[in-house]
Amino acid sequence: MLKDTMSGFELYQPTDVDNALALVDRFGKNGWLLAGGYDSLDWFKNRGKTPVAIIDLAGVEELRGVREVGEILEIGALTTLTEIERHPLINERFSLLAEAASKVASPQIRNAATLGGNLCQDTRCWYYRYGLNCYRAEGNTCYASGPEALNREHALFGASRCVAVTPSDTGPVLVVLDAEMVVRNSKGEHIIKAEDFFMDPAVDLTRMTVLEPGDLLTAIRIPNTWAKQSFYFEKVRDRNSWDFALVSIAAAFVVEGGVVDDLRVTCGGVQCVPRRLRKVEDFVRGLPKNERTGELAAEISVSGAQVLNKNHFKVSLMKNLVKRAIRDG
Repeated sequence: MLKDTMSGFELYQPTDVDNALALVDRFGKNGWLLAGGYDSLDWFKNRGKTPVAIIDLAGVEELRGVREVGEILEIGALTTLTEIERHPLINERFSLLAEAASKVASPQIRNAATLGGNLCQDTRCWYYRYGLNCYRAEGNTCYASGPEALNREHALFGASRCVAVTPSDTGPVLVVLDAEMVVRNSKGEHIIKAEDFFMDPAVDLTRMTVLEPGDLLTAIRIPNTWAKQSFYFEKVRDRNSWDFALVSIAAAFVVEGGVVDDLRVTCGGVQCVPRRLRKVEDFVRGLPKNERTGELAAEISVSGAQVLNKNHFKVSLMKNLVKRAIRDG
C-alpha cells in the first residue's frame, strides 16, 4: 500500500543494447528496465515493486532519435514525447502521433517520458497499484468490478475478470498507423505489429504487453501507408494536464470527393488494449464523410459495451468522439 520510501537496489547504466540485454538476462525477474522512469518510480516508492537491480537505459543512444529507413519512419523507443511532438518529419507525415504525444501528462513529464515507456506502462487501476491482491496481481477477485467499486475509468469492452484499461495515449495512434514494434532479446530481433503488441487479458492478466522476460522494445517503425492523410485525435480527461484518458480516439482517413475510401479508427480508455473499431470502419468505408454517417457509426461503435456501476457516461462519450472523428477528421 502507499508508502513514501524505496527499497534498496543496485543501479546499472549500460551504454549499448547488447550490454543492456546481458543485464536483463543476468537478473531476470529481479531486474527492472528504466526508461523515463515516471511509471517506475511510482512502483518503487509505493513498494509495489522491489527489484534487486535497476537497468537504466538512458545512456543507450541507439535507442533514441527519429530516422528514415527506406519507406519507413523509425523512432527509437527512448525518444522523448517532447521530441515526437516537435519533430518536423513526424509533424509532416504523421501529425496524429505528434498530437497524441502533446496530450500526455504535462510538459515537464513529456521532456523525459519516452515513447517506449508510454507504450509499456502498467495500468493505472488504483486497486491493483495500491497493492490489493486482485486478479492482475495473481489474486482471486477484481475489486473494481463490484457494485460499490470506484470504476469510472474502467473498461466497457473485453473484460476477462480484470476491468482495467490501457493508459497509453500513443498506443491507439500506432495501431491506426499500422506501426510495428522492433523487439530484441539475446536470441535476436523480431517484429510485432502494434495491434498485437498489447496483451489480451483473456490470455494473460499479469502483463499489459506481449513482451516476454528478456525482451527489450528498441524501436517503433511506421510505414508510409497513412502518411499525410486526414487525421483526428481527441482525448477526454478530467483535467487538461497530467490526467489519463477517460476515452480517447485516433483515426486516419483517405477521402476522395467527400467520400471515405479507407479509414482506421481506434479508441483508448475503453478496453485493456487499444480498441480497433473494425465494424465502424467497415460501415463508413464508401460513405460520405458527414454528420449523418458519424451518428450511425457512433451507434455501431458502442455495440456490446458492458457498463460498470460508475462508468455509464463512457458510452455517450465514446459515441460523441466517434461522431466527431467521422465528421471532422
